Amino acid sequence: MSAITIDFSPVLQMTDEQFWELCQRNRDVKFERNAQGALIIMAPTGSDSGSNNAELTYQVQAWSREHREYGRAFDSSTGFKLPNGADRSPDASWVQREKLKALTPKQKKGFAPVCPDFVVELKSPTDDLAVLRAKMQEYIEHGAKLGWLLDPETRQVVIYRPDRAVETLEGATILSGEDVLPGFVLDLKAVWEAANDD
Repeated sequence: MSAITIDFSPVLQMTDEQFWELCQRNRDVKFERNAQGALIIMAPTGSDSGSNNAELTYQVQAWSREHREYGRAFDSSTGFKLPNGADRSPDASWVQREKLKALTPKQKKGFAPVCPDFVVELKSPTDDLAVLRAKMQEYIEHGAKLGWLLDPETRQVVIYRPDRAVETLEGATILSGEDVLPGFVLDLKAVWEAANDD
């Protein structure tokens, strides 16, 4: 099942507080909102996608723990309020320390009003590639410095950076965090094969 988008705008404008409450009362459901306020209901991932995502998150978090002075990593359950009003939850993300320090304790408890500096979206078999590409572009337009769209099925990587053409890699086995995540190298082979270790 792919994501479902519901546009309540002719009838209801959901506030940030109401959206937060909706998410808290329905913790088994993953919600996002686009910039126009439409509610996006995300389908749970299958076992293979979940395993691949766990490996991805593990690698980003392991680097982040070793480099706490730079910032913090976040998992796929974390929501961020982007500058255009959208509420998004990348599959893995990382935010610079300076941005985090500027947030109030209340902002940190909810969907922080900040775009992550680094974002990753991991395509599942039911995801619409065009929707994911638009989401990646949205992150870059609103402050992300590096974004990766990973497709385990084709083993294709699409890299997004501000003010640069999108770069597509076929058959890559590692990815560099470049100057955004200094010294970070993602072992793509481990991500691609995480679901096939049985």
